[in-house]
Amino acid sequence: MKPKILSWNVQGLNVEEKRMKIKGLIGEWKADIICLQETKLQVVTRAVVRSLWGCNHVDWCFLGSRGASGGILLMWDRRIVEKTEVCVGNFIVACSFRCICDNFAWAFAGVYGPNEDHERQLMWDELVGIMSWWDTPWCIGGDFNAIRTPTERSGDNRYSCSMRGFSDFIFDQGLMDLPLVGGRFTWSNNQELPCWSRIDRFLLSPEWEEQFPNVVQRRLPRLLSDHFPILLDSGVVKRDGGYFKFENMWLKSEGFVDLVKAWWLSYQFQGCPSYVLACKLKALKADLKKWNAEVFGHIGKRKKSMLEGLREIDAIGEGRALSEEEITKKIDLTKELERLLLCEEVSWRQKSRALWLREGDKNTKFFIEWRIRTDGTILLSLCR
Repeated sequence: MKPKILSWNVQGLNVEEKRMKIKGLIGEWKADIICLQETKLQVVTRAVVRSLWGCNHVDWCFLGSRGASGGILLMWDRRIVEKTEVCVGNFIVACSFRCICDNFAWAFAGVYGPNEDHERQLMWDELVGIMSWWDTPWCIGGDFNAIRTPTERSGDNRYSCSMRGFSDFIFDQGLMDLPLVGGRFTWSNNQELPCWSRIDRFLLSPEWEEQFPNVVQRRLPRLLSDHFPILLDSGVVKRDGGYFKFENMWLKSEGFVDLVKAWWLSYQFQGCPSYVLACKLKALKADLKKWNAEVFGHIGKRKKSMLEGLREIDAIGEGRALSEEEITKKIDLTKELERLLLCEEVSWRQKSRALWLREGDKNTKFFIEWRIRTDGTILLSLCR
């Protein structure tokens, strides 16, 4: 199975409602490994992870924030990859994996880069250190807070020391910088005359790319953050649909309760009470399915349509200032999409949590002890 890896600077996970919306987007994009930067959380608990990803087979590791800034959360589906080692540094969270399907061993490093030039060199050194420690194919992704060339920032025409340092790191480590599909930039300040830059990306070792030769780095529609999510897509997995059931999110639709009452009163059947009840429920199910398809709409399709609309507007905004009509359309799309994400979260909360309750967090104690040993012996010695 070919993994799909999502990287996104979410600009904070400390608000529950925002996590609910992010969970809806994560479910839409169907990634197998997810790296979120700028979590603004000093500790990431099982409850936080559960509020972000509906996968019952998730495992995770994290770099805590410094106060209310920074932080990285790396999550993965244990059915796709198995963790073998974890290292947590000052700017990275690195994990060595083994693919379940074919035992392919590789490593991933999630990055959240500093803003200061002198600290960037420490980040490059930290990455070089862990890459030399684990001699394996590599995939590195995240918000590097750095660009390679002036063309990766709007209105910039000068090479800087940080650009040269970034390019030197990529060249010296023999990494591949894939083209970005879906847009030129990954960040904007959302001003009337916006600044744009490409500070988020994935970097691959040739051995990793050789294992997944059809890999594509794709920019996803932007929502809830100044950063665009980016998806490293090395394959598509078809997922089957589920059975019909009443969705609690329908209760959020205006007039829904009155509509159900009207339907129920309109049904006329003869027979014993249990037979009449069964017939009414069967008729109600048919009406609900029809109403869901024709009026309420398929949430997934509506989300995709709105995300595509946001992507088109952002693409226009990269080339010129948005018109008043386009700005209004973007605001309306954003509000409606956020409402849909909340509705979808209501639906997700209906799903069984029994597996979570049974499994618990079996690896918590081991991970905390491992992390202390890693920070104290491996990474600190590499950063000196």
